[in-house]
Amino acid sequence: MKSVLQAVAGIAVVSLSGCANTGADYLPIVDGPKNTSYNFDVNECSALASQRAYTNDDVKSEALLGGGIGAIAGGAEEGIEGAVAGVLIGSFLGGADRAWKTRDERKNIVIECMKQRGHRVIG
Repeated sequence: MKSVLQAVAGIAVVSLSGCANTGADYLPIVDGPKNTSYNFDVNECSALASQRAYTNDDVKSEALLGGGIGAIAGGAEEGIEGAVAGVLIGSFLGGADRAWKTRDERKNIVIECMKQRGHRVIG
């Protein structure tokens, strides 16, 4: 049981640290030459996207939901130890999945912000 908990904690740290500076740091590709305001606008849009934190309410809700489902599934199979492992694994998987989606949301915020500032973003 202890090794399962340690493995889950290790995977959580490595996985979530990979998301730390992504999404908001996306540099969009624009059609044509970059105008003089491109760098300023990218910095402003990145700062805006960074406001969408990886520990937002959606991530917390998904972690709780995953933990609940994991507790039920683990408890049905292995009793209290299975329930504890299920909570940990389910919480991690639910939260990590939603954090990954938050990364995409941050990237989309940068893209939309740049479009609203008149840049012809294609990707």
